[in-house]
Amino acid sequence: MNNLNAPRFLDPNTPPTLFTLVVIAATAALSLNIFLPSLPAITKHYGASYGVIQFLVSGYLLTTAIVQFLVGPLSDRYGRRPVLLGGLMLFIVASVICATAENITILLMARVLQSAVVAGFAVSRAAIRDMISGKGAASMIGYVSMGMAIAPMMAPTIGGFLQEFFGWQAAFWTLATAGTFTLLLVWRDLGETNMFRSSSMSDQFRSYPALLKSRRFWAYVGCAGLASACFFAMLGGAPFVGDVVYGLSPSQLGLYFIFTPMGYMLGNFFTGRYAERFGIYHLMITGTAITTVGMTLSLIVILLGATHPLAFFGFTISIGIGNGLVIPNATAGMLGIHPRLAGTAAGLGGAMLTLSGAAISALVAILLTEDRGVYPLLICIIVCAILAYFLARYAASVENGMGDASTV
Repeated sequence: MNNLNAPRFLDPNTPPTLFTLVVIAATAALSLNIFLPSLPAITKHYGASYGVIQFLVSGYLLTTAIVQFLVGPLSDRYGRRPVLLGGLMLFIVASVICATAENITILLMARVLQSAVVAGFAVSRAAIRDMISGKGAASMIGYVSMGMAIAPMMAPTIGGFLQEFFGWQAAFWTLATAGTFTLLLVWRDLGETNMFRSSSMSDQFRSYPALLKSRRFWAYVGCAGLASACFFAMLGGAPFVGDVVYGLSPSQLGLYFIFTPMGYMLGNFFTGRYAERFGIYHLMITGTAITTVGMTLSLIVILLGATHPLAFFGFTISIGIGNGLVIPNATAGMLGIHPRLAGTAAGLGGAMLTLSGAAISALVAILLTEDRGVYPLLICIIVCAILAYFLARYAASVENGMGDASTV
């Protein structure tokens, strides 16, 4: 621990406990996919096209990129605690507006405001880097991510049943409730961890070039961004595939969504357990290879004539495992380049990850048609996984001194 007291639960004068870090990240993850089984119902309710409703995913991702770009430097300047509290307050208000939106325009605008909760991702990871350094940070990020994976694992399933019994608005009321609980928990348990705040915002933004000139930073961000793109492609395309290609009900779709978070939880467990033993980039290479092989097998099975939903959804566990091995390790790598700029690196890196997710999610929405079936989605995922694999190898070469050592 870097000159910080040991965490004590519900003591706002000490760093956050592991439980609180998990809840913060889980709430942010919950808002991403709890309503996905309701997308067809929202489309019918407002009489909008699937492309417009899909903006609830792609538009949200785009806005979260902007939020993370700002949240990182803000937390380095003003501290982790006030930035996170403000983001959660805005998220609660936006969730209530989503649940009561009278038209699609209000819903889309409120959904954009919900992106304030993404402060939880950047701030929680920066707080970990404040507390622990090096491979230990990768390990702790892995354990936090493993715990938070319960939220996206259960969210679509819960969202599917909420949709069938209470309507699509229930998912947003659930988010408002979760946000309120997290706000109270952060208020009581998250003491400030940023002991080296910058003197001004201009100092923070002047630090961006130092990160952008680093080959290490780009290697880690690029690999994590492409690994995330595999997940977001699945996230954006799976509701269409489940509804149109396989004819699944909302609750069935929610159940099939469970494979990816299960894999993510497993991948993060291995990161938490083995990051310090095997090193960051070895686990990144392994994770990207698993996703590539798994989704290629799915494509082969479907080409051979398999028509059961498991032919696609069952193999998405490889996306989760790959993300669980890549993202915590790549995040620890990028945060360690300039330790005093952990928040800035977390925000900038997170923004780039999210932008790649928004881009691939929007692309999938354009490519998917009833005639093409699941193939555009599979091809997008496989291409992103292959590119992520080569960037993981590049990260390894840079770390081994084959890249440019002059740019930290």
